[in-house]
Amino acid sequence: MSFNLLNIASNGIRASSELLNTTSKNITNVNTAGYVRERTEHGGTIDNQIGRSETYRLLNEFAQQQLNRDTSNRAFFERFTADAGRVDTMFSEESTSLSTQINNVFNNLQEALNQPANSTTRSLFFSNAQGFVDQLHTLSGTLSEQQQTVNDQLYSLSQEANGLIGKISELNSKIAAVHGRDSQASASNLYNERDLAIKELSELVNIETTDGPHGEKLVFMSSGESLVMENGTFNMFSLQGDPDPSKMELKLDLQDGKAIAIDIDPNTLKGEIGGVLAYRDEILIPAQTQLGQMALSFADAFNQQNRLGMAGNGELGGDLFTLPSVVGLAHGNSNAELSATLAPGQGSNIPASDFRLEFTGPSANDVLVQPIDASGKAIGTASAATIAVNGDVDFGGNDSFGLQINVSTLGAIGDKVDIKLNSAAASQLTLATDQGEHLALASPIRTETNINNNSEASISAGSVTSIGAGFLPGPPPSLANGELTLTKVAEPDQYTLSDSANSVTFTMSDPKDNILAQAGAPFDNYGFDFDIKGTSEVGDSFSVEFNDQGFDDNRNGQALAGLQNQNLVRQSVNAQNDGSNGKTFNQAYAGTVSDIGMVTAQAQTSFGAFSALEAQSNAWYESLSGVNLDEEAANLLRFQQSYSASARILQTAQTVFDTLLSSAR
Repeated sequence: MSFNLLNIASNGIRASSELLNTTSKNITNVNTAGYVRERTEHGGTIDNQIGRSETYRLLNEFAQQQLNRDTSNRAFFERFTADAGRVDTMFSEESTSLSTQINNVFNNLQEALNQPANSTTRSLFFSNAQGFVDQLHTLSGTLSEQQQTVNDQLYSLSQEANGLIGKISELNSKIAAVHGRDSQASASNLYNERDLAIKELSELVNIETTDGPHGEKLVFMSSGESLVMENGTFNMFSLQGDPDPSKMELKLDLQDGKAIAIDIDPNTLKGEIGGVLAYRDEILIPAQTQLGQMALSFADAFNQQNRLGMAGNGELGGDLFTLPSVVGLAHGNSNAELSATLAPGQGSNIPASDFRLEFTGPSANDVLVQPIDASGKAIGTASAATIAVNGDVDFGGNDSFGLQINVSTLGAIGDKVDIKLNSAAASQLTLATDQGEHLALASPIRTETNINNNSEASISAGSVTSIGAGFLPGPPPSLANGELTLTKVAEPDQYTLSDSANSVTFTMSDPKDNILAQAGAPFDNYGFDFDIKGTSEVGDSFSVEFNDQGFDDNRNGQALAGLQNQNLVRQSVNAQNDGSNGKTFNQAYAGTVSDIGMVTAQAQTSFGAFSALEAQSNAWYESLSGVNLDEEAANLLRFQQSYSASARILQTAQTVFDTLLSSAR
């Protein structure tokens, strides 16, 4: 009897000790990151013997995987909103708004129109124009700094991810060495450490896991690429900037870089790394290209209109802004070289995108120009073009996207070159002059109705569309063939148009608009035109002359001011801007601000939603795997009582045994 009591007591003490050890371990590690609660159970009794004990981790893998997914999504939107909020604030603040500077330019231009001969108001216009350029530089510079920050973050986060991938692989090897052995239970810290590393990796990228044959966890990206495989092998992230070294792309290196790196779709990454890439591709690059588009459209419109006027120094107007030119970025080992700028007068046709020129063949001079989005994917419709002998790209009537491209070195068929004109434009735009007299407010022509005419018919003020064959640029400028005279020579509407070099008699049609165009060659190439209002009589005459000393004239200035309300910023890349596919400068900037704000607001909403989902998943996971101190305290009391009871039985057995020995003496 005492022998049975002794066995029962010793087994009870052993079992209670094991239970107490497990409970103590749980309590001790209540604040240990990644610790999974453990439980010890014993098999059934045989001949009063307590069965073999087994200690295991209380883990629901479904809850664990769901928590990892929700953690990845939450980390994605948390990183995105934190970064996007800064850009949203910068673009929407009135003090940093580009719309404020645009309005200042046009407001001061209106002041100059009221006093076209006043040099002070002209100079103030250039002060505000410089303010517009400076604000472009500020906004663009901030975006460029943010893109460098993105590169730095990508490097840091990818290194952190690589460290975790290597750690998971190393822990897998250690776990495989003890898997299925008696020492497996004592190695629970290896499992905890590996699961924690997997969770930390899920904060960086979206991953999926599956069980290996020897207790390993094989880790894959959500798009299927392997990160951690069997036998301790793994792939790691790398960064490459091809063709643009300022725009680093995440790649997956295979077999320690011995194979070609795999491209990674940034839309599937999630996690902090995905959030950084999404911020760059959805906020930074679109904002930069839209800023560049507005800068080019604005500057080109002012340049073209100012060239059609007469400046305060009596000369024909020139450029007010200097448009930037960029060098193409060749892909891979291509030797192709090119430069690109905005084609004069094409500011309203450049879309808010970058571009890619590809040498398509069959001839070495055959190319395709394609707009691309922030991630380098083709958008819109490509334009076929050919390279002329002098290297200029001829689009042959196709949509040129407003580009003027010169290829200095041909590439091989299949070579690609990226053109990032919009991305650079806002930071490189400068004033071509700051002299007030260079603002061309006057029209270079003036018209006159002969005072001796017998009718009430009159000639319009005239409009200039180009500095064509009708002008001698000078200096000093003048009409190429002197004064033009229009005379009615016969009824019903026969007129003679003449100057010192040419004379044409023609029949004028109603309405009596664009008279030089009606007269035909060579007058239709003079670059200006006028209308006749009313019914004239035979012998009536009208004249056009150079607007010499016409400094109080503000007709071209009114055309400059009218640019504010014209749809000069192209919207859709799928159609050229005929006015219906465009917005005004202020509308375009407001659209950029709205786009940034909308994307940021949506991300903030998603961040709140996924934070709540993560909290739910974490509660589900912790309900089983987390340490509950109240539960563990109750277990501690229960197992202490069990231990004490077993000790009392042991004491009783000892007493019985001593009594038996004494009676036998």
